[in-house]
Amino acid sequence: MSTLSHKNPPPPCAIVIFGANGDLTKRLIVPALYNLARTGLLPSRLALVGVGHNDKTSEQWRDGLREFLEQMLSKTEQAIDESLWKALSQNMIFLKGDFEKPETYKTLDGLLGKIDKDVGLGGNVLFYLATADRFFAPIAGKLGEAGLVKDDKGFRRVIVEKPFGHDLQSARDLNAYLLNYLKEDQIYRIDHFLGKETVQNIMALRFANGLFEPIWNRDRIDHVQITVAESIGIEGRGNFYEKTGALRDMVPNHLFQLVAMTAMEPPVSFDAEDIRAKKAELFKAMHTLAMTDVVRGQYDTGTVQGEPVAAYRREPNVSPDSNIETYVAMRLKIDNWRWAGVPFYLRTGKRLNIRSSEIAIRFKQAPHALFRDTPVEELDADWLILRIQPDEGIRLRFNAKRPGPAMTLESVSMRFNYKDYFHQAPAVGYETLIYDCLIGDATLFQRADQVEAAWALVEPVLKGWHDTHPRHFPNYAAGSEGPSAANDLLAKDGRSWRDIRILGGK
Repeated sequence: MSTLSHKNPPPPCAIVIFGANGDLTKRLIVPALYNLARTGLLPSRLALVGVGHNDKTSEQWRDGLREFLEQMLSKTEQAIDESLWKALSQNMIFLKGDFEKPETYKTLDGLLGKIDKDVGLGGNVLFYLATADRFFAPIAGKLGEAGLVKDDKGFRRVIVEKPFGHDLQSARDLNAYLLNYLKEDQIYRIDHFLGKETVQNIMALRFANGLFEPIWNRDRIDHVQITVAESIGIEGRGNFYEKTGALRDMVPNHLFQLVAMTAMEPPVSFDAEDIRAKKAELFKAMHTLAMTDVVRGQYDTGTVQGEPVAAYRREPNVSPDSNIETYVAMRLKIDNWRWAGVPFYLRTGKRLNIRSSEIAIRFKQAPHALFRDTPVEELDADWLILRIQPDEGIRLRFNAKRPGPAMTLESVSMRFNYKDYFHQAPAVGYETLIYDCLIGDATLFQRADQVEAAWALVEPVLKGWHDTHPRHFPNYAAGSEGPSAANDLLAKDGRSWRDIRILGGK
């Protein structure tokens, strides 16, 4: 796993983006490349080839991407750096083509050969599948059939976006299909959550600090809460969300990867395979989820940040009697020496009261006999809180004596914010991941066995939900903290969720 400071530029290469006109390319990929150029971490010789169905010239494609980038920068009162844009766009070429037709790949092969000869890229190509997931297998297959992923002259790597499958069988099928044409070390299954600085910092926090490493176990930790709360709805993606739902969209990839970073055993090195092997071990130790371990919800009308919003069932392209979940909460158990008896509580949802993501580790309480005069509700347990978004940082909450003659305690906080301690270059969250792909570091990317293990954990729940209908949908108001059944899930264990309104703050 790389950090972007004090790193060298990757070797020369071409980046081929399938889905060149899509939202992902405009909002994340090209801005990330621009930010890498800003920090001197793009190859000195680079070509960008966009493949899409639209009738566009290369100039029109470049101009459209530039306009969108300018709009993004203007929100932070920045102007586009002309020299950086010139370096990024000088070899930017658009190719109109059907992803499922061999002619597209024959033309692409000839184009890449010409570019390599003119620019000198050493045969290195990174293919980015920024498309709908139904095109992942066809594109990989056509690349393989055209001989475009043979890495005998230079590296040939393929980035695959999520969702990687919709259930266990589809994930297995997709893995098997890709591995017909590619080697495992050529496949980079991307998860943008792992590009967050706080997520990457989990390993440094755990393994580089004598303060935390000895207490990161069942002897000192009571439970862990992982929250990914979103205030937005489905943003016009009704057709996608009706086939997906919150569990498929967020749990096997984002949330389980956060669990893996938090709970895996120490690797022998920071080599990609050593780290991924420890993640795979952890997935094997996780209990398969039962229906009683999971709560689902769907948002109704409500108010988010002072604005009235419609119910999920009133969103465009959503069935008026839809049973798709927009919220999911679960209790996860890990059966190994480090975590036996320590529950991991996970939750994610749309149209909650704020946007916030965090990992909160609650430590076991100390005996209170010495402080019998302090009200029980003021004796809060200690928390270590890793804030992922929107303001990345770490909080440590502990009890301290309140000023005055009496020995009474109050919960206080120590805070570390990335923006206060480090100069952070503007980022969209994909910079580290794209850079790692360019240098061949697979640490932050999922291996085939991890993907299948994650789907296997949620498979019984997906089948159970398919066979039963929720009795009370919608069951939480937009702008709330989710359905009451999620609170009951923890109340049965004598615990409660952290208040979403103060995530990261207390």
